[in-house]
Amino acid sequence: MDNIEQNNFRDSIATIDEQGKRNFIYPQKPKGRYTNYRTYVSWGLLAALFASPFIKINGNQFLLFNIIDRKFNIFGQPFWPQDFYLLVLSLLVSVVFIILFTVIFGRIFCGWMCPQTIFMEMVFRKIEYWIEGDRTKQIKLDKQDWNAEKIRKKVIKWTLFALVSFMIANAFLAYFIGGDILIDHITDGPMAHLDTFLKLLVFTAVFYFVFAWFREQVCIIACPYGRLQGVLLDNKSIVVAYDHKRGEKRHKLRKKEDRTEKEYGDCIDCKQCVHVCPTGIDIRNGTQLECVNCTACIDACDEIMDKVGFDRGLIRYASENNIENGEKFSYNARIISYTIVLTLLFSFFVTLLFLRNDIQANILHLPGQLYQTEGEVVSNVYTFKLINKTNDEYDNIEMKLMSHEGKIEVVGGQLMIPKGGLYQGTLFIKIDKKNLKASKEQIKIGIYSNGELVEETSTNFSSPMQVN
Repeated sequence: MDNIEQNNFRDSIATIDEQGKRNFIYPQKPKGRYTNYRTYVSWGLLAALFASPFIKINGNQFLLFNIIDRKFNIFGQPFWPQDFYLLVLSLLVSVVFIILFTVIFGRIFCGWMCPQTIFMEMVFRKIEYWIEGDRTKQIKLDKQDWNAEKIRKKVIKWTLFALVSFMIANAFLAYFIGGDILIDHITDGPMAHLDTFLKLLVFTAVFYFVFAWFREQVCIIACPYGRLQGVLLDNKSIVVAYDHKRGEKRHKLRKKEDRTEKEYGDCIDCKQCVHVCPTGIDIRNGTQLECVNCTACIDACDEIMDKVGFDRGLIRYASENNIENGEKFSYNARIISYTIVLTLLFSFFVTLLFLRNDIQANILHLPGQLYQTEGEVVSNVYTFKLINKTNDEYDNIEMKLMSHEGKIEVVGGQLMIPKGGLYQGTLFIKIDKKNLKASKEQIKIGIYSNGELVEETSTNFSSPMQVN
């Protein structure tokens, strides 16, 4: 019967009770060295999250993902739809990096860097602790009848949750419409930009739902990363682990009890590791998909070990091989393979990034139009599009043939490409028949600004069949 009870975690999760209903988690407020480290990391990430939409590099927003207007900035570098391959490659590099990181360190990204965990544990739960108290007080407050105290605390908490959710919604919206535009809309007032205000309300409602009610269920149910780690982890991966060889057999510690003969393990079954867990698991049951490697259980266990006079590290960062056989971490074939793939992908991405031109030119033959002849000169009409990927204005634009002798006539004359903009128009290319060898040839065109070559492109040129 004891074995059945101890293994119930294998076919159920902590957030669901025996009747299949939601079991709300009341984690105890963590404290300790790892909690302090996570707090410092969270401060930095939160500052970066709220500041990035308003930081500019060379006039470009640091991070921008304006899908509607198809404008993207990554680390201050503008990207156009024509650069979509770079975005895909950057996402691929990120995925491989996360896979490699998971293979080595498990789900540490979830506990230390994931926005869901940071907001939940470092913002909303701290508000909850401040207003309602620690675990025991929260449980008592939720069980008691509605009275003046309960109404006051709940209303204050829910109001603060809504305000924080609204702030987060503003920050996230700034990534999609631009920080400057968001500030302008706020300055003008909600009624002047009702669509933006409605988007903010929708974002706020989503964040409020997630952090006030859905909470840890995001990590357990909605996030696919927890399932992914089960495929990626092996017995050499470093995760938050319980040293069962040292801790078992569990036994409550009694006063003046002598454990020198090691009849029992170091685990005194205080359940502090369970009480502090934000997903409600018992880490002593082994690695579980609900574990986000937040290290709260390590801090809680170390504090108890200090109090009872045992060595720290009963729960620690370790691999299964380290606990079972005392093996130290070593690079295996899978880690080396992932590392090589990541290095190659990253090198390829950086190379493409540096080779990307500031000006992109697309010149296409006007559909339905055949070539025209004027004596010995053959003329073709084209549409062109010049895209400026920089924050500088390009003026005095000229187009010249680089592969053939001939001339290019642009309809409208002088060209100028605005910063971060594009110029579209029509042009004629004229080449003497004697300089042509086939009915269709590829010609090379140079784009010059103030006499300096800024881009090269090519297109096809049609002409009458040459007869020798």
